[in-house]
Amino acid sequence: MKRKLTIAAGIVHSPPILFLDEPTTGIDVASARQIRQLIYNLNSAGTTIFLTTHYIEEAERLCQRIAFIVSGKIVCLDTTENLMRLTEGRLAMEFALSNYVEGLAETIEKTFPEVNCSPSPGTTIKLESKSPILIGPIVKFIENRGAEVFEARRIRPSLEDVFVKITGIEANAMKGENEKWGGSI
Repeated sequence: MKRKLTIAAGIVHSPPILFLDEPTTGIDVASARQIRQLIYNLNSAGTTIFLTTHYIEEAERLCQRIAFIVSGKIVCLDTTENLMRLTEGRLAMEFALSNYVEGLAETIEKTFPEVNCSPSPGTTIKLESKSPILIGPIVKFIENRGAEVFEARRIRPSLEDVFVKITGIEANAMKGENEKWGGSI
């Protein structure tokens, strides 16, 4: 409620520019959704909003221009649309497995050289390629190695992928940094 009250006090006079620092951090899901909708509505009505957030998906959803800041310095500034173009031509699939087989990612990469494969948290693997990924041969290959595939889904590249590509900071490093400051990815 304090966060909502603070935001309400900031917009009561319809300012042309609004600065919001982590407005959805540490609040419940329903309140965060209300605040994001309010930000969207204010911006649509002409208010310029400077939004700082560690939630990259929130920035992707709400912002037309993005600045990536690393160690206090802006390392990239562009429109969200232009930044997302950096992921064009990249195809990704995620496979959820019944169990993870040791060395599976390396074996997939050797057998399917056009594919980069990396284990994800739990029993999931992520495949990336510049050409279409044929699901059938991959599933058959995985199941022949002792793991059952119970889900395969296409992954849409995200602004987080762009951030990692531009900065070189991997998702685990971002998670550690974010947890240090009390947030989560």
